[in-house]
Amino acid sequence: MRWGKAAAVATVSAVGVGAVALVAGRVVSEISVRRSGAAPASAGGLRVHSVAPDLIELTRTPETQRPGRWALEWGADGHVVVGDVVSTTSQTVVRVLESGGSTPPPTGETVVLTPWVLRGDPTSALGLDFSETTVRGELGPMPAWYLSGLREPWVIAVHGAGADRGQVLPLLPVFQQFKMPVLSVSYRNDPGAPPSPDGMGHFGETEWRDVEAAIRLAVDSGATRVLLYGWGIGATMALQAAERSAWREAVRGLVLDSPVLDWRSTVRRQATRRGVPHALAELGMRAAEGRTDVDTAAFDQLASGDGLSVPTLLLHSPDDTVAPIAPARGLASRRDDLILFREFPGTEHEALWNADPHTYEDLLRRFLTPLL
Repeated sequence: MRWGKAAAVATVSAVGVGAVALVAGRVVSEISVRRSGAAPASAGGLRVHSVAPDLIELTRTPETQRPGRWALEWGADGHVVVGDVVSTTSQTVVRVLESGGSTPPPTGETVVLTPWVLRGDPTSALGLDFSETTVRGELGPMPAWYLSGLREPWVIAVHGAGADRGQVLPLLPVFQQFKMPVLSVSYRNDPGAPPSPDGMGHFGETEWRDVEAAIRLAVDSGATRVLLYGWGIGATMALQAAERSAWREAVRGLVLDSPVLDWRSTVRRQATRRGVPHALAELGMRAAEGRTDVDTAAFDQLASGDGLSVPTLLLHSPDDTVAPIAPARGLASRRDDLILFREFPGTEHEALWNADPHTYEDLLRRFLTPLL
């Protein structure tokens, strides 16, 4: 049931203004406490106006004008990658159509623009050998990919909301270049992983223990040093694990891409992005706080950086519509002794690599080199 319809039913059925507010807030809170399947950078309803060798013309929108590399998806398995913007008109955008992928979509097809330029697993997407493994957490086994390497630290990759283990795929060539082992993990409420007892996400407050289980697996497998690499709420989980885990001494570095450092603002933003009025978004935030029992004081302490003890690469976009950049700027300013901070303007939450792959990967290489 869509939030608007559910809220309307709640309004008619509940008795009294207080009851209406309670039920409506709970309905809106579902947006943030239940797993979402769409990346914030995704945009649908785009029409293909024409296709030429190495070029494709699309409906002009803010999303189709973004710089960098993106995917177009349609039908059951249509998937192609588009590159730089070549030209624009008042209604269309022409972009480079990169080789590979499926046959380009026909003129008139409706497509979705997404950040997922690589699909599948490390072998099907990049020709890299990997093995399926299992991380055993407190709730049960969680599937993971493992790619072997010859030098430490191990990379433990933690995807964001609306993504899966494949979020790490574009960066695997960098880690392979450095011969670093990679463990790309899932966590509670992911497909194939156990659900949380209440079926809800807790903004990393409980999920970080699944990252801890991955650290423990790496240590038990012979690792003495690990690098935690996360996107969105996965970055928040990585930061929490680096501060709270019993195996935190093994953590020697962090990469935080679009971390959620102010969960309350993120809940409000997630709601308003879907057309929820600001007043209901506020109710939804308060309902989410009550339902998930987030320790707000501990979360604020985490964002302060007081517990940070390892070199950290912090990456964010000022145009992120999910996680505001102000807390990241504040964290970087307070802990400039450990944090290398870079902004990627003009792109969305967890889509920084897409906006400028060359700069992103160059920053990553420079950050990783002294950690080897």
